[in-house]
Amino acid sequence: MTRVLLTLPWKILTLIALLGLVAVPAVMAADSSADKTVTDSYGRSVTIPADLKEVICSGSGCLRYLTYLGAQDLASGVDSIEKEAQKMDARGYTLLNPQFKDLPLFGEFRGKDDPEKIIAISPQVIFKISSSGQTDAATKEEADKLSSKTSTPVVMMPYGSLRTAEEQEQMFSTLRIIGEATGKEDRAEELISYIKDTIADLESRTKDIPESEQKTAYVGGVSYAGAHGIISTEPAYPPFIWDNIKNVAGKMGTQHADVAKEAIVDWDPDYIFMDIGTIQTGNEGGIGELKTDPALAGLKAVKDGNVYGVLPYNFYNTNYENVLADAYFIGKTVYPDRFADIDPKAKADEIMTEFLGSSPLEDINSQYDDLGLTKLNI
Repeated sequence: MTRVLLTLPWKILTLIALLGLVAVPAVMAADSSADKTVTDSYGRSVTIPADLKEVICSGSGCLRYLTYLGAQDLASGVDSIEKEAQKMDARGYTLLNPQFKDLPLFGEFRGKDDPEKIIAISPQVIFKISSSGQTDAATKEEADKLSSKTSTPVVMMPYGSLRTAEEQEQMFSTLRIIGEATGKEDRAEELISYIKDTIADLESRTKDIPESEQKTAYVGGVSYAGAHGIISTEPAYPPFIWDNIKNVAGKMGTQHADVAKEAIVDWDPDYIFMDIGTIQTGNEGGIGELKTDPALAGLKAVKDGNVYGVLPYNFYNTNYENVLADAYFIGKTVYPDRFADIDPKAKADEIMTEFLGSSPLEDINSQYDDLGLTKLNI
């Protein structure tokens, strides 16, 4: 072989030498920087491309997280709910990103993925929100199976909530994991700091109100896997917690609950806040019930004119920006002197813009008969 090389012209020998010098290091450099490893919420080490260009978000609210981080342009496919026409829609992330409807379909909503459709789309990563109530072992198995079927790395996370400190940390962790995977770490920390500062501001305004002077309230008509009437509530409704308002349904735990109308009558709260998502059930939903049910018409809040509409808490999982915006409106309504500097709608615009880049408040409210953040005529 050496003898053959020596007989070749010197220009060819030089070219061979140069190719050998540049080609090998280039391959080595690509191998060392092409991937990175992230750890998902269930302790799974997942190797993903370092520079993501195309991802899909599976499960209730997963795409909302991607949008919060300003990474919505990475979405290369959507589930069925993003392609369905909605008569009313409280999802700011969807209203501000109509291009989602034009992306390829990868499965049904609530995490019912179609591996064949995912393979056809060929995303680099699948971000997936885990099913509530499922064990960690079952969640890991679900992620591994989907990854195996699609030959695509799966990063699994819970949705979290703002109800408790533990569930807040789940939310923050999910933001950080997706932020790390997409190169949006700074944005994740920025939004987490904003949420913490906003909650701290809310709490500071009413923290010195004696328990004996705290008002009582009930929130009804809360959507949960669809719209519901007045009996649908949140015992750990975050705005009441932050504003130091006594939730009359608070002893029912921290999870979503349906209560008996008789219980609402027995509690007889000072204020009633109606999630305007309730009107999707028809006949004005829970608001209509307050108008037509004789027992409910006798409630103190109804007789005193203290019934108000708040933005939808859930729509394909929790609308975090709506929850914070509602908290300022509720605080201003119940303790006006403590929120004298707050214009609730202007504050809602600020919060939504921080989460989503601009505010969909007017668009959301117009779909729900402009009942949000206002007093209701009962």
